Amino acid sequence: ILIEGYDSGIMCETEGGEARSVTEPSTQLVVRGPKDSFVESLATNVSLIRRRIRSPKLRLEHVKIGAVTQTDVVFMYIKDTADEKLVEEARKRLQQINVDAIMESGYIEELIQDKTFTPFPTINNSERPDVAATNLLEGRVVIVVDGTPFVLILPAVFTLFFQSASDYAQRFDIAILMRIIRYISFIVLILGPSVYIALTTFHYEMIPTTLLINLLSQRENVPFPAFVEAILMEGAFEIIREAGVRMPRAVGQTVSVVGALILGQAVVEAGIITPVMVIVVALTGIASFAIPAYNMAIAGRIIRFGFLILAGMFGFYGITLGLIVLVAHMNSLRTFGVPYLSPIVPLSSRGQKDAVLRLPLWALGTAEPAPAPATAQQGNISEGKEITTGHEQNLSPKILDKTKGTQSHKKGKQDSE
Repeated sequence: ILIEGYDSGIMCETEGGEARSVTEPSTQLVVRGPKDSFVESLATNVSLIRRRIRSPKLRLEHVKIGAVTQTDVVFMYIKDTADEKLVEEARKRLQQINVDAIMESGYIEELIQDKTFTPFPTINNSERPDVAATNLLEGRVVIVVDGTPFVLILPAVFTLFFQSASDYAQRFDIAILMRIIRYISFIVLILGPSVYIALTTFHYEMIPTTLLINLLSQRENVPFPAFVEAILMEGAFEIIREAGVRMPRAVGQTVSVVGALILGQAVVEAGIITPVMVIVVALTGIASFAIPAYNMAIAGRIIRFGFLILAGMFGFYGITLGLIVLVAHMNSLRTFGVPYLSPIVPLSSRGQKDAVLRLPLWALGTAEPAPAPATAQQGNISEGKEITTGHEQNLSPKILDKTKGTQSHKKGKQDSE
């Protein structure tokens, strides 16, 4: 594209190709909010973010990863908002990837995340353009991979996985209630069956007498202890859940629900499982669906089995020990140099405005740079900006013309980057 009066041109890609149209998100649904989602086209995904952030400070860097596939990857951030050390660390980790093929963003997620053995996700993913744009405004980095509708968002702290896009489309009091329900659901997910096992196996004195008599009468004809009951039911529930994912969409959900009802009723009538255990397992399964992030729900399901074993061996003493180890482990995690439990640990009064609770938008204020704690892990950042959450930036409507992130052109006497 040549414009009269300017000594520079704009190079644009004109090649086409089949691409799926923009549709409603399939995994991150909201009642109120934008209904568009990312697709498998890199150019389309970048444009969906650009239409929301029309600032010349939005930066795109284009790289090719995969010796055989040569997959196009775009690395996005907002200059002067994202910490330079975070940007440099993410850039370095992308450049160090040496594999033959990148078929999905999950490949890159596993290769660039901190090398720590943990069930918790340290990099978030989303198929919603508004979520990606919001995280860019908060100083995070977004990685868009060609061929997948899921973009990567980093760094990702623990509280980020309990925030939904609808939190900012609803009133703040409604958002606070929904967030509290999500945190309670996560606690029920990891501790529900283990607390029941501890009560019915070791701590009968903590159960009201009427309920205790009811439970003992149900257990008269059941041959297995509560721990074995929980393992059997949790295993069956996971099998039904996985089978529902693999089955055709038209019948998958129906078969899963009907199968669970028939199985639950059959095992109770056969005297293998008590009715209360069926209720506890069902409540645990429902709680896992209340968490917005699917990868965090999977982490909770994995941790749940560890607490089941501890409760079956030591009762509430085992659960207490497990909670201490779990909190200590989470406190030791870092995601690109940022403490995983921030802004709770270390405590940040400014970050509390949009962590567990969500204050009104007028009370969130503006983002101010703050040094991040130093870390000793390999590849982490020694210092950086505090990662806050909330819609805190009002950016200018100018658009910076770039050609796929590989070359930028100055227009006339306009200032360069």
